[in-house]
Amino acid sequence: MEQRPLNRRAFLRASAVAGGGVMLGLYAWPAPSGPPSGMRMRTGEPDAGAETGLFAPSAYIRIDVSGRVTLVSKNPEAGQGIKTTLPMLIAEELEIDWKDVVVEQADGDQATYGFQFLGGSSGTMSNWEEMRRIGAAGRVMLVAAAAQRWGVAAEECRAESGRVHHAATKRSLGYGELAATAATLAAPDLKSVPLKPASQFRLVGTSVPNVDADAIVRGKPLFAIDVKVPGMAHAVFVKCPVFGGTVAGANLTEIRALPGVRTAFVVDGGREWNGMLGNGLAGGVAIVADTWWAANSARQKLRVEWNEGPTATQSSAVWEQRANALSPHPWTTQLRADGDVDAALRSAAKVVSASYAYPFLYHATMEPMGCTARFVDGKLELWAPTQHPAGARDAVSKTLGMSPDAITIHLMRMGGAFGRRFMHDFVVEAAWIAREAGMPVKLTWSREDDVQHGFYRPGGFHFLRGGLDEAGRLLAWRNHFVTFGDGDKTAFDAGMSGAEFPARFVDHFAAGMSMMPLGVPTGPLRAPQGNAMSFVMQSFLDELAHAAGRDPLQFRLDLLSDGRALTDPAFDAGRVRGVLTLVAEMSGWRNRAKAPGRGMGLAFHYSHRGYFAEVVEASVDDNRRVRVHQVWAAGDVGGPIISRSGATGQVQGSVLEGLGSAMGQEITIERGRVVQSNFNDYPILRLRQAVPVDVRFEQSHAPLSGLGEPSLPPVIPALCNAIFAACGERVRSLPLSKSGFRWA
Repeated sequence: MEQRPLNRRAFLRASAVAGGGVMLGLYAWPAPSGPPSGMRMRTGEPDAGAETGLFAPSAYIRIDVSGRVTLVSKNPEAGQGIKTTLPMLIAEELEIDWKDVVVEQADGDQATYGFQFLGGSSGTMSNWEEMRRIGAAGRVMLVAAAAQRWGVAAEECRAESGRVHHAATKRSLGYGELAATAATLAAPDLKSVPLKPASQFRLVGTSVPNVDADAIVRGKPLFAIDVKVPGMAHAVFVKCPVFGGTVAGANLTEIRALPGVRTAFVVDGGREWNGMLGNGLAGGVAIVADTWWAANSARQKLRVEWNEGPTATQSSAVWEQRANALSPHPWTTQLRADGDVDAALRSAAKVVSASYAYPFLYHATMEPMGCTARFVDGKLELWAPTQHPAGARDAVSKTLGMSPDAITIHLMRMGGAFGRRFMHDFVVEAAWIAREAGMPVKLTWSREDDVQHGFYRPGGFHFLRGGLDEAGRLLAWRNHFVTFGDGDKTAFDAGMSGAEFPARFVDHFAAGMSMMPLGVPTGPLRAPQGNAMSFVMQSFLDELAHAAGRDPLQFRLDLLSDGRALTDPAFDAGRVRGVLTLVAEMSGWRNRAKAPGRGMGLAFHYSHRGYFAEVVEASVDDNRRVRVHQVWAAGDVGGPIISRSGATGQVQGSVLEGLGSAMGQEITIERGRVVQSNFNDYPILRLRQAVPVDVRFEQSHAPLSGLGEPSLPPVIPALCNAIFAACGERVRSLPLSKSGFRWA
């Protein structure tokens, strides 16, 4: 891959001028957190750049004299499709045919683009109106330019497919012909620029191929691992296998003498800004060489004496024993208490008790962590696959003691993220190693590094009791959640909301937490917390439904029968009933056949403002081999769906990821270190195990929300409930492989 320009916008401006083109630029609409620093709006007067045909320095839209339209996508792309979706919104309002659009990825530049972030299924929702307004403003300016050229009122003109038409005289001009004139006009106020009604959408709601699909299929460089810069060396970074450990000594003289090795040195690691628990720098040994092969070969000869630290006493087996020991005692943190649970359980016609557990999980991105860093004249450039470029800049700034203004982040497409690239330890490491080595460095983690030095989805233990009345209705619910943390503060993403369903729908409800200390770093994994809570709550609901002798679908619908729309936190029972009813229709739930060894399981979940219900049909043979025949997914994420193919793909990807994690994925800890090392002992779903996933969306008038995260959680309990329906065995601990199940 060729070196990317140091200042991309400057390069684009220069190119546009040299080519006789015109850049139509509009500054970013205020970000959710407020206007970005340095944002300027063209209001009232032509921009100073109009003389050269440019609106500098930020631009989402660029039109050259040939009519070619380049749109800039501001948010990080990790496969969720935002690089396609956001420009679609601009193009819709700009009135340009999608085939005439070229999409470029923005650099990490919050001052120009506002909030740039991948996470929380928030990208489309937070930019839905802003991107449309930017496109609409461009359309208004082009129409005004045409009206000026023809000497007619702008109201007499309309834009369509990259041209402006004047019906009365049957004249039309292409956008390329109008760009120079449009560049002399003042931009309208974005707050009041007219937007198209949904009934006139021509692009939104259609299926649009991902803009990077061709490059991905052809193996063209797009990712951070593809980056090359002149004079670049390759680095590996060896950290203590025990989290929080530091270097006591190493055979560095021997390593430096190996072929291809340029340098090797100890990185002490941070103290207050510690890479293990934050985004900073952990201790270890860096080896820098001509090639990654040479660096990694030298690593095989590296001998390090480690100070392992206190985490070396921790293990998964000890945590499980400790959780069981804590379970009969009162919890230390009360999460919710409605009614009188103990009295209700005593009076219940039937009581069901069960304990559920789930493991730590690794993110398993196809592209391991890595980053390229280069210092020039006190400035630092980073080619970083990050979900949060401002966070990466902040982490590097704090750890290296640099001004944020001296750091440039070039956003690279990510080979998967799922929350892992919200943490920036690998970015900080690349910057630190490049500075110490005195040369541009590309740091590439091995798969083993990636598995054994992550920020894991925390495991947890739930001890549940549920009471049913004589009519089989849910009367009481008690949940003692044993998790990780200190005092009342849980480890990152190890907590639970007291409003977790069925809270607020059961008269007698109580939930609380007890903590265990943890030295292992944790962080968000796709659908944080929900990917674990859904398994526990929806599986136990299924147990209760069967204990009551009732249909699991009807049991849930009855719980939600009042259709309440709750706030703080939000939960709309009517929307849940909607997706449950839809997925039941899709799957033929009520008419399902009763075949030996084969069954259907159902679950729903609400998170990240989205509602999903899913049904899994699976069979289990006598050798405990599981075959999933079909998955049906019904979602309500408001409306409209922007890219139908992208939305469907997101849900299908979530479902397949959830199935893979449920079957065989588990991170276990022994003596403070991760046992698993690669995909041989942390299996991901293979292509032959992928199953048909039928996706439909409930028509909703609710505000638009995202879907990459809320569509994952329900499939895990739906699979476990299907296994129960197929063979009568209740799964209460993940992964399924621990119970001897495996894919057929």
